[in-house]
Amino acid sequence: SAEAIETYAKQQGWQVKVETRGQVGAGNEITAEEVAAADLVFVAADIDVPLDKFKGKLMYRTSTGLALKKTAQEFDKAFKEAKIYEGGATSAAKAEERGEKKGVYKHLMTGVSHMLPLVVAGGLLIAISFMFGIEAFKDENIAGGLPKALMDIGGGAAFHLMIAVFAGYVAFSIADRPGLAVGLIGGMLATTAGAGILGGIIAGFLAGYVVKGLNSAIQLPPSLTSLKPILILPLLGTLIVGLAMIYVINPPVAKIMAALSDWLKSLGDINAIVLGVIIGAMMCIDMGGPVNKAAYTFSVGMLASQVFTPMAAAMAAGMVPPIGMAIATWLARNKFTANQRDAGKASFVLGLCFISEGALPFVAADPLRVIISCVIGGATAGAISMSLGIALQAPHGGLFVVPFVSEPLMYLAAIAIGSVVTGVIYALIKPKAEA
Repeated sequence: SAEAIETYAKQQGWQVKVETRGQVGAGNEITAEEVAAADLVFVAADIDVPLDKFKGKLMYRTSTGLALKKTAQEFDKAFKEAKIYEGGATSAAKAEERGEKKGVYKHLMTGVSHMLPLVVAGGLLIAISFMFGIEAFKDENIAGGLPKALMDIGGGAAFHLMIAVFAGYVAFSIADRPGLAVGLIGGMLATTAGAGILGGIIAGFLAGYVVKGLNSAIQLPPSLTSLKPILILPLLGTLIVGLAMIYVINPPVAKIMAALSDWLKSLGDINAIVLGVIIGAMMCIDMGGPVNKAAYTFSVGMLASQVFTPMAAAMAAGMVPPIGMAIATWLARNKFTANQRDAGKASFVLGLCFISEGALPFVAADPLRVIISCVIGGATAGAISMSLGIALQAPHGGLFVVPFVSEPLMYLAAIAIGSVVTGVIYALIKPKAEA
């Protein structure tokens, strides 16, 4: 998205600077002097990002997907619809314009993005522990107790915190800082009760909307306003959410999660294949969009319930679209322009790293054919992975975590077969590129 914005702006002869926000923080930060000189602030983001430095400037907000796929159209709208940014209220108003569905997705993605580093670190440490033997962590005498230490760090700390952090940042996205503590506590209560990711989702949204409601309902004189975020909102919010989780939500949700975990662990070959097809297809429908993230969040959430096969299927399928597009550019070179062939090389590398968005340039140019090809290949990879019972505890990393899966060679075969299926189908159905 950043590249598309920068390229389009330069084509128009505009001076542009693109600041990025990701897991590693801000990149290419915009200075106060540059803000002052700017004619327009164009924000393409799917989660909450800090925008205070742009107060008083004309601003237009959109999603990263639209900024990538419909760059020119979004800039045309920006110059017509941009409004002076006055702080958080504008953000909330924009969210309401997009509808509650978009708001829910944004809140979920804020939680997922903050949870992922914990899950990645924890999952890899658990996987390294298993390299000493599946039950090596139970014996403190093996390798000086290193397998147990790794399991304590990964499973005992990181995985124990992941749902609390997820719920905390869902609540943060809804109610800002006052919601964070309440969401963290609600998420931890879900974890200790065995309510899993489903309990965490409920805790996050409940905490966010309870705190947001309390913040609107409780009006204090200016001299006491500072007590709201420090004392009143955390206390009342935690009391309400905590009691609701313990007495109302956790007992039935914990039973549901236990039943779901038992069902997933006991899947027969046919049911496993069906689930693999569903997860694989969902991972490839919108390349990092809401459907993809729903399948991914489900798979990551099951890690906390000690069910590891959906994660393997999700990652295998998520690697298929970019690798498949690269294969298509090799099989049918004459159907692609030079730029598309170059994009195929980059797409291949991104696919190896489990970055499904590497296929987005191809989706933008030919959405229907690309998505059909990717869904078939992704469903194939997911079905093979699930049918073989391949387990993976690391939720990201692509090729780099293949040594940690239960069946590395079979897993590579599943990814390769799915990618070839996608590549062959798209090479056959794609029309020749216009000169």
